[in-house]
Amino acid sequence: MSNKQRTACVPKMINYLSYEETLGASLASIALVLFLTTSAVQGVFVKYWETPIVRANNRNLSCLLLISLMLCFLCTLLFIGRPTQICCLLRQVTFGVVFTISVSSVLAKTLTVIIAFNATKPGSKLKKCISSQVPIVFVTICSLGKIGICLIWMAFDPPFLEVDIFSERNTIILQCNEGSVTFFFCIIGYIGTLALLSFIAAFLAKDFPDRFNEAKNITFSMLGFCSVWGAFVPAYLSSKGSRMVAVEIFAILSSSAGLLGCIFAPKCYIIFLRPQLNTKVTVCRIH
Repeated sequence: MSNKQRTACVPKMINYLSYEETLGASLASIALVLFLTTSAVQGVFVKYWETPIVRANNRNLSCLLLISLMLCFLCTLLFIGRPTQICCLLRQVTFGVVFTISVSSVLAKTLTVIIAFNATKPGSKLKKCISSQVPIVFVTICSLGKIGICLIWMAFDPPFLEVDIFSERNTIILQCNEGSVTFFFCIIGYIGTLALLSFIAAFLAKDFPDRFNEAKNITFSMLGFCSVWGAFVPAYLSSKGSRMVAVEIFAILSSSAGLLGCIFAPKCYIIFLRPQLNTKVTVCRIH
C-alpha cells in the first residue's frame, strides 16, 4: 500500500487473534482457569468415588464428560495465535469431536436416568438395557458419526490458511477458511441436534422422584448451550478476522462452562456443604 503522496510503500497491518493482544490473552487465561477448575472437579470425583452422589448418575460417564470438557477448554488455544495450515486443519475437527463426546455424554446420562426409572416398573423390558457399558457404546457411536463427517470434510474440501487483502484496506487478515461451509455447519448442526435431544430428554425426566436425579440440571445446561450456539451463528457470519475467531472461542468457553457449572456445581455443593445428604440412608429413604 502506498502513502498519500504515492512516494513510498507503507506495510499493511497483519490481523489475527494473538496472545499479545488483550482479547487473546484474556480468552487464553479464561480457558486455562476453566481447565484447572474442571481438573479440580475431576479430582473431587475421584476422591469421593464411592459416595452415593458420585455413584448415582453413572460415575464413568461423569468422568468422561469432565475429561471432554477439559479438552474443550484446551482446544480453544488452537484458535489463538498466528494461524497455520496445520492449525486450520486441526482446530475445527478437534472442537467438533470433543464437543460431540461432551454432549453425547450428557445425552447418555439423561437416557440412563429415564431407562433406570422405567426399568423398575413391573414387566418392563428395559432392565436388559441397564448396564455400565451401554452409555459408553452410545457415546462411541455418536463420536464415530462425527469423526466420519470430519473425515469426509478433510478429504473433499478441508479448511486452509487464507490471506484476505480485500476486506479491509489497511489490513491483511490471516484467517482459516473453513473450506466447505456446508460441512462446517453440519458439525455445528450435529452437536446442536444432540444438545436438543438432551434438552428434550432431560425435560421429560426432570420430575422423576430422586434427589440425585440430575435431569433438572441438565435441562438448564442444555437450555444455555442451545442459546449460546443459536446466537453464535449470526454473530459468526457477521464477523471478520480476529473478531470471528473470538466469537467462536467465546461460544466454546461459555457453553462448556455452562455444562460444568450446571451439572457439577450442585454435586460439589452436596459433597462439601451438605454431606448429610450424601449417604446411603438418604438414598434408601428417597427410594
